[in-house]
Amino acid sequence: MENLLSGIQAVLTTTPSRWLALTGSVSTELLARPPATQEWSALECLQHLVDTERWVFPVRVQAFLARQDLQAFDPDRQGTKFDPQRPAPELAAEFAQLRTASLATFTSITQSDLSRRARHSELGEVTLSELIHEWAAHDLMHTVQAERALMQPFIQGCGPWQSYFVDHVVK
Repeated sequence: MENLLSGIQAVLTTTPSRWLALTGSVSTELLARPPATQEWSALECLQHLVDTERWVFPVRVQAFLARQDLQAFDPDRQGTKFDPQRPAPELAAEFAQLRTASLATFTSITQSDLSRRARHSELGEVTLSELIHEWAAHDLMHTVQAERALMQPFIQGCGPWQSYFVDHVVK
């Protein structure tokens, strides 16, 4: 990637608008529907993004900049329990608000900061560059996971076209 910081910032900037659009137009019933047993619904993916925006990524960037070690995050133990009664657009708005604050932290990173190292409690030594790569990949992964969850009833209902979607069926 030619300019790592601007490329990652582009991904981080677009994620909230994708979620605001999804939660503003797709029914809550579909957003809350898990694709399979023990799999996250789209809204559970969004709740996880809220949690990591609050407690993980910007906190870790600040730790790197302060030359501190990083603690692991276990979403099953430390994450917020998804509240199906909470309006989906409200959850997306919270994510967007948190991301705006996180982007202010992100923009404080300089090219020379990328080689900073810290010790992660589970992964060992990591660099700030690796962390921000993971942040962008994490955003995209959970957005794809959510969209895959949304696809399931449509795939099931498309009859003979189902074979076009075999790579996207959640079992």
